[in-house]
Amino acid sequence: MKKSILSFVAVIAVIALLCCTAVFGLTVGPVSVPSALDEEDGIRRGLDLVGGSSITFEAVLEDGYNTANLESDMASVQAMMQKRLDSLGYTEATVELVGDRRVKVDIPAINDPAEAVSTLGATAQLKFVDADGNTILDGSGIKSAKSGYGQLSESDLSSQHYVEVTFKEDAVETWTEATKAAANAESGKNTIKIMMDDEVLSEPSVSSEYAATGITGDTCVISGSFTAESAKTLAEQINIGQLPFSLEEVSMSSVGPQLGEKALSTSVKAGAIGILLVMLFMILFYRLPGVVASIALLFYTALDLVILSVAHVNLSLPGIAGIILSIGMAVDANVVIFERMKDELGNGKTIRAAIDSGFHRAFSAILDSNITTLIAAFVLYFMGTGTVKGFALTLGIGVVLSMFTAVTVTHFLLNRMADFRLTDPKFYGVRKKKEA
Repeated sequence: MKKSILSFVAVIAVIALLCCTAVFGLTVGPVSVPSALDEEDGIRRGLDLVGGSSITFEAVLEDGYNTANLESDMASVQAMMQKRLDSLGYTEATVELVGDRRVKVDIPAINDPAEAVSTLGATAQLKFVDADGNTILDGSGIKSAKSGYGQLSESDLSSQHYVEVTFKEDAVETWTEATKAAANAESGKNTIKIMMDDEVLSEPSVSSEYAATGITGDTCVISGSFTAESAKTLAEQINIGQLPFSLEEVSMSSVGPQLGEKALSTSVKAGAIGILLVMLFMILFYRLPGVVASIALLFYTALDLVILSVAHVNLSLPGIAGIILSIGMAVDANVVIFERMKDELGNGKTIRAAIDSGFHRAFSAILDSNITTLIAAFVLYFMGTGTVKGFALTLGIGVVLSMFTAVTVTHFLLNRMADFRLTDPKFYGVRKKKEA
């Protein structure tokens, strides 16, 4: 009994510490966890909640530019900017085309437009880098890139997906010498990395057959285990890094919260009221297990906030919706477990046996529901942009944490309750046992 009390108190203390960390932050030596409420170091707020900066860029077209390509090139600009913002953690930022030659970017939580422009940059930085880290070419040396499918030589017996890169005239000699050096390098160093914003997009090796001359001509074929989609993606990424025009800022401004200044406080209050009502329902309906579920719910909420704070996740109204939805799923898992427990208690099992059997019977249903939700969250995150990505992120994190909380924290606390000899079925929401 004494050991159970100590372990129960220890868990409650950890949960209390976690709640305090979520609200006030925690610093222990070199490790620092910011408060979730800290506007600078904690959870970032989306444009709809705290405002930010709005910048409009316009394409500067040089003489001789083929305007027939303008639509596709502007689409590349939009994709490049969205990719860069996502990589910087501004998943709630929005990028939209305005007219034929302009693109508007809204970035949350950066109230200084000049800082926003510096954070975003004007164009993606594409580089070809050798094995020693030396830059061979940048995006200015690329004329175009396209994906294809077919036989790369007469000796090939099968077709494959590939990416064909065409270089500008003044970059051909540099590329030839670089590929010659790579082909003569020892195994493992005969590669050339294709990088964008310091991220490796591809790292093809140069065949030894080019040791004497290098890859001559103005085209180069990158082959490997490409699929149609991955080859197309790499070609688009290379094209993004060599836009045929520069961009200039034509307007910069600070914007206020799109949903009003009180949107964040109102949303937080609504979420808190919802959690309290759910906790009250669980306690009234399930009695002692409801109390345990409420404690576990506090643990889940605090842990979720700490993770979002440490990861500096951008949180907009859809992101808050993802958190609230995952809280509902956490409660749903407890409801399934407690109903199974009530069935077992009604059949005359002991408290300990009913707890173990209830968790065992409910686990498969909880796992299936959470896996299907996670699949949906992954699809939304990798296929969506902006606020859709933010919703998917908070939902996915919440689902994983809710499942962990239900099958570990709730289970542990209920077993400690059984150790305290609280064995009357009425404490567990069972009014009377079934007749034999």
